[in-house]
Amino acid sequence: MDASVALLFNALITFVNIYVVLLIIRILLSWFPNLNWYDPPFSILSQLTDPYLNIFRSFIPPLGGIDFSPILAIFLLQFIADLLKPLAVRAMYMF
Repeated sequence: MDASVALLFNALITFVNIYVVLLIIRILLSWFPNLNWYDPPFSILSQLTDPYLNIFRSFIPPLGGIDFSPILAIFLLQFIADLLKPLAVRAMYMF
């Protein structure tokens, strides 16, 4: 049972890390104004990341044309991953 809990925590940490990479890719691609977000690879990325980013965009509006909401979104995900790491280690070494 302990190994399955540790595996679950490690899977959540991996998911968070992959999602952070997707957010960074989304942020970097937003610097290209001629990018067509309706093309399949870009639309999938947009569909995966925009719902999460829109949560932060709803209460942090762009200031001077710069969107600061992704910074807060990434910080929150990293905070969650940092909270999960000790739980994964503890679950691995219980009993």
